[in-house]
Amino acid sequence: MADSKKPSKKQPTAAPRALLLGVGLDSDGHQRVTKGKNFALVGGTQETHEAMTEKAIKINEHLQKRGKELHEVSREEFDDIAHRVGLRRDAPQDN
Repeated sequence: MADSKKPSKKQPTAAPRALLLGVGLDSDGHQRVTKGKNFALVGGTQETHEAMTEKAIKINEHLQKRGKELHEVSREEFDDIAHRVGLRRDAPQDN
């Protein structure tokens, strides 16, 4: 008997993506959501939300200057960009 397997169709692969997600944990009762290229920001007071938005935009500006997309940078390169816009990585605390 002949093998009746159908040839498999290759599914187009999705382009690599990366997303910055900012969550403001403080609140003043308003619901804030901001979306942009490579980022989504939710929550926070007006001040916190504006600070997150500013940093996300600056990160995208640094990426553009380097001619790269977010998914193309290494962790070290992202850490360097984040540091340049005023973010820092916190080390876990020992209890």
